[in-house]
Amino acid sequence: MIEFDLEVDASGLMCPLPLLRLKKALQQLLAGHVVKIIATDPAAHLDIGVYTEQTGHEIVEFVREGDKQIFLIKKN
Repeated sequence: MIEFDLEVDASGLMCPLPLLRLKKALQQLLAGHVVKIIATDPAAHLDIGVYTEQTGHEIVEFVREGDKQIFLIKKN
């Protein structure tokens, strides 16, 4: 897994909370930094995918581990 600057555990939270936690985390980072977010919401990959496309942030890695979805997102 790629190195990251900040980790957000949004396990157990349902839409839109994982996305809101991601947005808040990205506000704290500088461009080029990476946030790791862990989500168990089955729709998280859809919400986060659309969000990154619209904002220009980059999903550099996406992994499923059981019911967890793990994203590494680079801030633009």
